[in-house]
Amino acid sequence: VSKMSITNTPTSNDACLSIVHSLMCHRQGGESETFAKRAIESLVKKLKEKKDELDSLITAITTNGAHPSKCVTIQRTLDGRLQVAGRKGFPHVIYARLWRWPDLQKNELKHVKYCQFAFDLKADNVCVNPYHYERVVSPGIDLSGLTLSSTLMVKDEYEFENQPSHSGVDGHHQTIQHQPSRPGGPQELFSSSALLPPPEGSSSASTSAFSSLAAGASTPDYWCSIAYFEMDVQVGETFKVPASCPTVTVDGYVDPSGGDRFCLGQLSNVHRTEAIERARLHIGKGVQLECKGEGDVWVRCLSDHAVFVQSYYLDREAGRAPGDAVHKIYPSAYIKVFDLRQCHRQMQQQAATAQAAAAAQAAAVAGNIPGPGSVGGIAPAISMSAAAGIGVDDLRRLCILRMSFVKGWGPDYPRQSIKETPCWIEIHLHRALQLLDEVLHTMPIADPQPLD
Repeated sequence: VSKMSITNTPTSNDACLSIVHSLMCHRQGGESETFAKRAIESLVKKLKEKKDELDSLITAITTNGAHPSKCVTIQRTLDGRLQVAGRKGFPHVIYARLWRWPDLQKNELKHVKYCQFAFDLKADNVCVNPYHYERVVSPGIDLSGLTLSSTLMVKDEYEFENQPSHSGVDGHHQTIQHQPSRPGGPQELFSSSALLPPPEGSSSASTSAFSSLAAGASTPDYWCSIAYFEMDVQVGETFKVPASCPTVTVDGYVDPSGGDRFCLGQLSNVHRTEAIERARLHIGKGVQLECKGEGDVWVRCLSDHAVFVQSYYLDREAGRAPGDAVHKIYPSAYIKVFDLRQCHRQMQQQAATAQAAAAAQAAAVAGNIPGPGSVGGIAPAISMSAAAGIGVDDLRRLCILRMSFVKGWGPDYPRQSIKETPCWIEIHLHRALQLLDEVLHTMPIADPQPLD
């Protein structure tokens, strides 16, 4: 008869499943059952080879820390964080939250003196024994300012390791949150400039330069075209939005599409899985895209679920590198996602940089290596070749928005790219693409064939 059946407490010799089951009974309930189970399974598997540590963990948890226990260690990762079920968090915090304090914040843990592998000791292994840490709430922290973000928390299938109080400014979170503004309340937690149209006449110099440039070609008949994808497969025809419909709605209903409405509900796909089917049910009223002025674009989330957007304009507003972040736009938020002037400036700069770098590279190959700073300030060979590697596709990307319904992607989620999300759209902005054509005619880059 195994010890398990007598005392009902497993030992390191028992099957992983029984150990996980027993440890699950002691969780504090702050996390979903799925998350808790994944976190505990992952830990038990890592400790299977270290029987004494696994026994220490079992003892500590099942006796609620009544008996002294040894360190329970896992290997430290490069950034110190552990990924469980698509979420990243500090390992000692994840397990202390699971078994001791469900509302624990990451900076409230202090290790006990006898813990040899405490997280702060920066050893190669990290102790995750929750009874090797004490909770300290730092005095003098003013919590009054945090009420806004805590009331706006929206539980998502995959939440962050803890909600950032400033929409992901703290570097760890690659998903930047955009909440609806409250009438009369404080503006968005992120840069409010993205919310408000620029005051009339504020950028007159750039406007006049821009208008004269725009005089070259007539504006396109369609202001954008929208392609709908499920994972990496385009489903249905690309939908073109006429210039006469500056506002277009993309929703999940089954009405026929046309004019200012693209309905995704009626599109069929032989490769559609059950997960995609489920996600599609939540598109609901979807999103509204609005073209303002000559080609700025605003998005309103009409769905009951957030949408996730890739937008170089919002990256820049948030002080991030282009393509570095994913923007979570909450239900009923209305937000600017594309700025035509900024895009035009960016494509001109990139094309000029690429051209200068290509020229410098050609000169270097021919043996005339220019001195530092001589060609557009690009001296080191590495940045030179990187800049020369800017191709037409990189510039086209500036003119494209991508948006996923219901499911996010990126470092905070199990899906690494938008092509792994169940239902998403790609929006090509025709006025921007037209300007790109003009830029490439004046500064042909890399590819010697002209773009048609």
